[in-house]
Amino acid sequence: MPRRRIAHLDMDAFYASVELLRYPQLRGQPVVIGGRSVDAPRQTGDGNWHYARLRDYVGRGVITTATYEARALGVGSAMGIMKAARLAPNAVLLPVDFDAYRHYSRLFKAAVRAIAPLIEDRGIDEIYLDLTELPGEARALGQSLKDAVRAATGLSCSIGISPNKLLAKICSDLEKPDGLTVLEMDEIPARIWPLPVRKVNGIGPKAEEKLAALGIHNIGELAACSPWWLQEHFGSNYGGWLHEAAHGRDQRPVVTYSEPKSVSRETTFERDLHARTDRNQLSEIFTRLCQRVAGDLERKGVLGRTIGIKLRYEDFSTVTRDLSLPEATADAGMIRRAAGECLKRVELGKRLRLLGVRVSQLESRSQQNSTGPQPGEQAGLPF
Repeated sequence: MPRRRIAHLDMDAFYASVELLRYPQLRGQPVVIGGRSVDAPRQTGDGNWHYARLRDYVGRGVITTATYEARALGVGSAMGIMKAARLAPNAVLLPVDFDAYRHYSRLFKAAVRAIAPLIEDRGIDEIYLDLTELPGEARALGQSLKDAVRAATGLSCSIGISPNKLLAKICSDLEKPDGLTVLEMDEIPARIWPLPVRKVNGIGPKAEEKLAALGIHNIGELAACSPWWLQEHFGSNYGGWLHEAAHGRDQRPVVTYSEPKSVSRETTFERDLHARTDRNQLSEIFTRLCQRVAGDLERKGVLGRTIGIKLRYEDFSTVTRDLSLPEATADAGMIRRAAGECLKRVELGKRLRLLGVRVSQLESRSQQNSTGPQPGEQAGLPF
């Protein structure tokens, strides 16, 4: 039986890189993607370009991604834009364009699939690949994948190749951007153990903080701990996993297909909205969310039986409610009606920061002969 060869391919600063294809004049500059109601770049009468800047942004938006030049200034994804503006006030701010990112995602995945068909899709910008049965040396295979991605998209990616998914994920981040790292198990002590524990996917901020309090900062120090000691401090399951992960052990297969468990859409408002004074605006947002969820279900070829809502109030408390239907559906009107019924079961006296709609208990269309009645919006709902 051939030795496993698993690759993790991660596109480099994907959203930002797609935008730089459109605005190549911004290459080498700190650029941030994110926010709401951000003005797109425009050419002035003298042929120069005008860009929004972080220093001018006002609102609650968060950063989706940033170029490596912006990251060097301390700006990173999921950071509030107002905070980022204090770190890099002159950085260019571009609006998010998910249609463009999905387009380039399809292009790079198709290019990879033509070479290595066993792919586990992990999102818009990363995939795992099983290269075990493919002929050729690992580094040459990795380079051919990188070349195919660049030819199809004009973008760079970073690839890690190792005997398993855990190590491949670590390796894809070691030589970013445009990196290619190949690792064998006997190289773990020299190349993996000196790394901080956070480099292991699955060790988050809280676990890192607890490990640091116990005097464990890098993966090698973690590997030196006995499994019983780790289980004593972190519980049987997680403590056992920490021991295995520190030694680079991971038997998970590359899963080439998985059924989606739910489909959801949500939005955070620029200002807090109230169900009474901002009813019209909330109603429009609510309807649009239901329509977008219905569109997502349609594209995935699935129907959903349970409709849910998510509300976050001005004090950051969050509530969810759901309702199961007698028949699964992908109809926007039916989704909105069910979600509206859920709204009747929550407190609407406080202002809202966020509103979301979710459909779960999914099944393929082939399982459903009829989607049942197609009701429109129901009168008398909160908004």
